[in-house]
Amino acid sequence: MTIRTIRTSSVLGLAVLAAGACDNMAPPQQFAEQSIQYKMMVQRAAEAAIWAIPAVAAWDIELSIQRDLGGNLGDLVFFSRPMDSKHGFLTANDVTPYSISAQTTQDGPIVVEIPPASEKVFFFGTFVNQWQTPIVDVGPPGQDEGRGGKYLFLPPDYEGPVPSGYFVHRLDTYSLNWAFRPIARNGGTHADQAAYAQTIRVYALDQVDDPPPTTFIDASDVYWNTLPVYDMTFFEDLNSVIQREPVLERDKAMMALLTTIGIEKGKPFEPDAETSEALLEGLDRAYEWMQDYFVTTGKAMLPRWEGLQWQVWSFAEGQPELGFPYVTEERLLIDERAGGSYFWITYLPKNLGGGTFYLTGLRDSDGNFLDGTSTYRLNVPADTPANDFWSVIVYSMRTKGFVVDASRVGLATPNLESMQVNDDGSVDVYFAPQAPAGMESNWIPTGEDFFLLFRLYGPGEALFDGSWMLADVERID
Repeated sequence: MTIRTIRTSSVLGLAVLAAGACDNMAPPQQFAEQSIQYKMMVQRAAEAAIWAIPAVAAWDIELSIQRDLGGNLGDLVFFSRPMDSKHGFLTANDVTPYSISAQTTQDGPIVVEIPPASEKVFFFGTFVNQWQTPIVDVGPPGQDEGRGGKYLFLPPDYEGPVPSGYFVHRLDTYSLNWAFRPIARNGGTHADQAAYAQTIRVYALDQVDDPPPTTFIDASDVYWNTLPVYDMTFFEDLNSVIQREPVLERDKAMMALLTTIGIEKGKPFEPDAETSEALLEGLDRAYEWMQDYFVTTGKAMLPRWEGLQWQVWSFAEGQPELGFPYVTEERLLIDERAGGSYFWITYLPKNLGGGTFYLTGLRDSDGNFLDGTSTYRLNVPADTPANDFWSVIVYSMRTKGFVVDASRVGLATPNLESMQVNDDGSVDVYFAPQAPAGMESNWIPTGEDFFLLFRLYGPGEALFDGSWMLADVERID
């Protein structure tokens, strides 16, 4: 499977992305019969892309804030309502708004003030570094335990004094990133969530006596594409990461290999035609490898129930307990980190909690991958064990984001009031390019190959004791 995603910054650009018009953008294979040097560049480009996906994905979020939203490094993005199909983000949800930012400590330590949990809203999320390695969780499950507090982040090379009164964390990269969710409770609304998201404060440690105002950007009405890019800009972004960030001890061997494809710290990235062709060929291989990892049962996913197609995420052994460093005493878990996580998700927590349970649907009841031309039905039982609510969302198999410009990306318990409900209290959800007659309120548009995430918020005991199962998605056309 050869699929590339082009960089976009407009309605037209996202429409082109959705149509897959970038599939033939690679230059002619004029170096296909080239030397061993060419073949090695292809191989090293593929390995580099797999190794780099978490860092490049984080860089693309940072870059897109500036490109698509007109913001600056350090600005805070919030949503006055949840994301929808004009927002390109890896497997985001369309139920809870986000608070997102990319920061840097290149100029010195920075302070991030997290507000205390309010009666109606609290933060759930994690600070991560450039490689998306979790640093610390925030909010009630986090270090501040919902009381709020000042988190102080020191750059890797910082040698100055460390004041008291902070949650102090020394970074191993200059970059600091997050995507928090302001969680509503006790009748909290999207307006409450948006207001709460704008109470974070960020400033340099040397500005503590007179902090400047924090800049906030509402991205609700803006086409914003943060998705990883699988064309030459992937390597341009990788080069930008290499130039800015310190080299970690674990990555020195890869740094040596990068020099053979034109990426070297302190030097410009100026690939010639042959190198560019090799990079694109290697990137195709990397995408195919990560895609294969994602869809192959037993790698990123494991079956949830015997005889059914639903699967659950399968993280590398020991990683949830360690806080997802993707490093063991023996090795760096490159494939597990890429195809197993950051090829399709972002911002893993430091401490994996139990507030949400994810079921992944890749195949229908006959074992075939879900496609964008057929009509499917999912029956959600009335007794679905979600104490808060359930949600089902369609994601593009190609991009791992929402289907661009779809009129709806998901349905959830709050939508039941407007949906047609069966006599037994269950509800049928349909997935198809066009709504089945009379079932528009129960329909999520597709139009391209897709997969599903069925989320249970506040999962109940019936999910875990085996007394409840979710029937497979059925193809009905």
